Amino acid sequence: MTKITTYDFIASNTRKTVWLMILFPISLAAIVYLGILFVSLAQAADISNSVSKLSILTIANQTAIYVLPIVSAIAILWILISYYAGQNFILSIAGAVELTKQNAPKVVNIVENIAITAGLPMPKVYSINDEGLNAFATGRDPEHSCVVLTKGIINKLEIPELEGVIAHEMAHIGNRDIRLMLIMVVCISFATVAAEILLRFALTTRTNSSKNNKAVGIQTLLFVLAVSLYMYGCLVAPLIKLAVSRTREFQADATAALITRNPQGLISALEKISGNSMVKKLNDKQTMSPMCIANPLTAKKQKSLFAKVSGLFATHPPIEDRIKALQAMDGYRK
Repeated sequence: MTKITTYDFIASNTRKTVWLMILFPISLAAIVYLGILFVSLAQAADISNSVSKLSILTIANQTAIYVLPIVSAIAILWILISYYAGQNFILSIAGAVELTKQNAPKVVNIVENIAITAGLPMPKVYSINDEGLNAFATGRDPEHSCVVLTKGIINKLEIPELEGVIAHEMAHIGNRDIRLMLIMVVCISFATVAAEILLRFALTTRTNSSKNNKAVGIQTLLFVLAVSLYMYGCLVAPLIKLAVSRTREFQADATAALITRNPQGLISALEKISGNSMVKKLNDKQTMSPMCIANPLTAKKQKSLFAKVSGLFATHPPIEDRIKALQAMDGYRK
């Protein structure tokens, strides 16, 4: 069996990122077109006999000529903006605060030492004010990256354990996992945000003029676009998650153990994190959960139907399996 190297992971993640950036506007346009086709079907049932000779496809195409270029342009613009500013977007919704040598010298020094050992640029360090034990890294490349740690993981882990967690996140930075995850999160978030905006516009249109035929037509189109975007989030998002290999966590764990020369540190950290990884700030940000070292959702969210279905497309292997792999590296015997 051919051994997969770090360079293989980097090349694979780069390819997946490019494909996501290409397929996102295409798949989004396809979903929106299906919505327009549905509206055209409804319109065809109501139009007069003199116009009914027009095919449903023709009606849909006439509408799509105006709608799809706008949707695609906005999607492409969103990707470009997110690629360069997505890191700040993620930090903002997580409520992360930057740590410096002035306010958190111990943590910053650990990150600095790990970065030097890993041969990577020093990332910025942030903290989330939450007692849950969790962490993630984000950014478009190692030169523009950051490591985010919860207050709980900083205060409750011993130094060797914290080193293991930080080395794990540094491995994601080195493997370019962060860029792939950044694009994935912003693509899915775009669909959700855009759907909510369109739905509000639709409701406003209805309030202003429910009897005006033109207004009703616009309102219907906005509703369909909103539903199409929600469907994109529900149906396409899980397929996007499939692009994120579960093996990246094993790779990051193994790399972290090599960086610290101490697999037991990360093993101990994962044991403490298991069952205590919920982060309230991220509870409503399910798209961000694959970025974290462990599932940040509360127990209630994890038991929801959505979470169970999403579990089929989980991007994290069970922590127990990750611990076993690290124990094998450490020469563990029962």
